[in-house]
Amino acid sequence: MTVDDQVAATAAMSREQRDQFERDGYLVIRGALSEDEVASYTDALDRVYAVEEAAGRLAVDGSMHKLGAVANCPEAVGLIDHPNTFPLVWSILGWNIHIYHSHLDVHPQITIAKPYRFEWHQDGGRQNRELETDPRPRLSVKIAYWLSDVSEPGRGNFKVVPGSHVRNRIDGPPRRDVEWPEPAGSVEVCAGPGDAVLFDRRLWHTRTRNRSAFMRKGIFFAYSHRWSYGRDENDELLASTRFAGFSPIQRQLLGAKLATDGQVPGDHQWGHYPETTPLHGFLKRNGLLDPAYPPLRP
Repeated sequence: MTVDDQVAATAAMSREQRDQFERDGYLVIRGALSEDEVASYTDALDRVYAVEEAAGRLAVDGSMHKLGAVANCPEAVGLIDHPNTFPLVWSILGWNIHIYHSHLDVHPQITIAKPYRFEWHQDGGRQNRELETDPRPRLSVKIAYWLSDVSEPGRGNFKVVPGSHVRNRIDGPPRRDVEWPEPAGSVEVCAGPGDAVLFDRRLWHTRTRNRSAFMRKGIFFAYSHRWSYGRDENDELLASTRFAGFSPIQRQLLGAKLATDGQVPGDHQWGHYPETTPLHGFLKRNGLLDPAYPPLRP
């Protein structure tokens, strides 16, 4: 790693990136992964898909949507704190974070008839009904790593309404099976293998159907504050010898109980003891805490 690479790996989100993210609700990071990384992560994902296929656990259309990305594909651990994307995450959410949700996705070409379903949504489930503010709080962000070519529409692209993260509602049908026009201003996000998309969980979005001959492949990680409850089933991973070899920050992101330093009662999800939190220590050592931005205040 060169000096320039080290600077890039520890650089906070730029003002231009922040302005775009706050305006549109998402960012496309071109070339986030190298060609070698794309090949390596694709091989790992293909191995998981082959196991699921052999076990008869794929959907009727041959697709795979498997929760617990690192638990089911440990080779994917390098993505969770990748230097080309992770600084954007902590720049938005701060240091008291973990991965509360992740999944491995493979979607082949649609070859069977499927009934209409209005799939537009915001991430977070019930929080979009139970939080009363307008707009609702951000709470989490998500990174989609694209391993296949979705550089043209019709390939199962991620589809969004730019700027809709500050709108609690969009126009939609009375039931999801009632055919309805696409939301005004919606666009398919086009990305090549190795590109990544960071988006605010409140952004209204959907996965389009893959009408192409390309196999749609991606790995997704959703980050939130550690006081939020995790969806991933990581107990077996956390107890494994392989997990012990992950870096302290990687263990934090995957939900490890952090060790006490002997001076305080120990870390917990509310972040009262930042000195026991690996990512806080990393940012502090690199001068990346920012007193002007509350989530990053020292």
